[in-house]
Formats: sequence, C-alpha cells, structure tokens
Amino acid sequence: MHSPVTGTAAGVPFTALPPASPGPAPLIVTWHMLDAPRSDAAFAAALPMNDVPAWRVHLGMPMCGARMVDGSMAAGLELLREDVLMSALWPFVWQATEEFPAALASIRAQLPVEDGPIGVLGGSLGGAVALRVLAHTEIPVFAAAVVNAAVRIRSVVSLFPGDYPYDAESEKVADDLDFVTKAGVIAERAPLLVVSGEQDHPALRADASDLTAAVGARAELVAIPGLAHPLADEPGIEPAPQLPQTRAVDAQLSTWFRRHLPEPGRHH
Repeated sequence: MHSPVTGTAAGVPFTALPPASPGPAPLIVTWHMLDAPRSDAAFAAALPMNDVPAWRVHLGMPMCGARMVDGSMAAGLELLREDVLMSALWPFVWQATEEFPAALASIRAQLPVEDGPIGVLGGSLGGAVALRVLAHTEIPVFAAAVVNAAVRIRSVVSLFPGDYPYDAESEKVADDLDFVTKAGVIAERAPLLVVSGEQDHPALRADASDLTAAVGARAELVAIPGLAHPLADEPGIEPAPQLPQTRAVDAQLSTWFRRHLPEPGRHH
C-alpha cells in the first residue's frame, strides 16, 4: 500500500490515502468520531477503504489530532463537561462544516483529485458533519455514508450524565442537528449508506433506522454484528491495527463507494 500523505488544508489537518494506480482519481472525504478512533490518522487506519480507486482524505475534527490543545484531549473533554451541547458538540460540528469548503479547495490544489462530485463519510459526531454537508451546502456529492452517526444530537446529549437544561438557543441548535427532519434534502443530494453497530447505543441505533426510513429509496441501513460505538481501541489517537468488526465496516463502505464512484471523465 502507498504510505499516507499528511498535511493541512486551509488549517485543517488531514491524513490522505492515495489510490493504488496513479493519475487523477475521485475524492472521498471523512470526519472521525470523538470516541476512538479520535484523530484523522487513527480513523484512516481504522477505515482505510484500500480497494476503493479514489483518494480517501481523512480530515481532523476541531481540537482533535494535530489540533489538540497541549497535545491532549483534556481541553476538549473540559468543554464537554462545561456544556456538552453548546460548548462542544455544536461548535465542533459547526466549525468542521464551515471550514470544509476552504479545506476542500486546498485539497484539490494539493492532490491529483478529479474536480467532480465527492464522497463523504462520517463516524459518530463526524457523521453529523457529513450529514450537515449534505443538508446545508451545495458541494456536489456522489455518495455519502455514516457509521454509528450522531443523527439526532439530542440522542447524543442524552448519553451524558444528568438532565440537559435546554433553553431557546440550545433547542434551536438541537433542531438544526436533527437530520431525520432534513431527510428530504438529503435524499435529493446523494445516495446514503447508514452503518449501525448492533451493540451501539440503543438511541443511536433507533435514529439510524429512522433516518434510513425517512430518506427512503436512496438510503440503505447495514447492521454490523458485535460492533459497539467505538471503531478502535483506546486511546484511539495513533493509528492502530484494524479490529475485526471495524474490518466489516470497512468492507461495507468500500463496496458502497465503489458502486457509486463517478465514471472516469464524467464529472457532472
């Protein structure tokens, strides 16, 4: 396999995996989870999609990987404790979506990728970013996939201890990050694969099922036996050997993206 290419795109750290054959190739962009694997390098090792003839560019989420404060996740975890939704989950998703168009332009300038539609993939909170790119941007997408995704942010907030004190502002944010309500827009944008671990949190499994049903004919739901929420062992910051359940996810994603890859030279 080719070695990963690392760099930054408009300030966003990335780990890029080149396709096996040289020459311009389609582009698939990913956003990792806050659980393990919680960096672009670790996510690239967990879900490399090696047999997809495309560039797979794994982007770092805010305050993760190369953007950790003082080289640790402590500052990010502190934000989760301070206000899980308004200090952490929402700003991370918002920033990752907002910085993406400039990062995409920079990736296109740095790597030999085709200028047609891209693939998008997100895990957990990164899944909310991928869904938000579908729901809130005009960037052309040939196919999308999410794994154990934050489909409804209220379900993610409910995984943290205590009753969350919603107010008018946080209710509005929670509505914005409920992608089941945006299924109509998502259905028009791209075919969507929804991967759900059979041992994932029950609320997230229910949301995955609801999203698939709401998107309709252009969505497929795949359940992965034995897969809990994380896709790698702790600490999940450095690349690690692929776990058996994660290998099953990788195979599903590879098949999905191969099936939907744009034909060479046919961009729009």
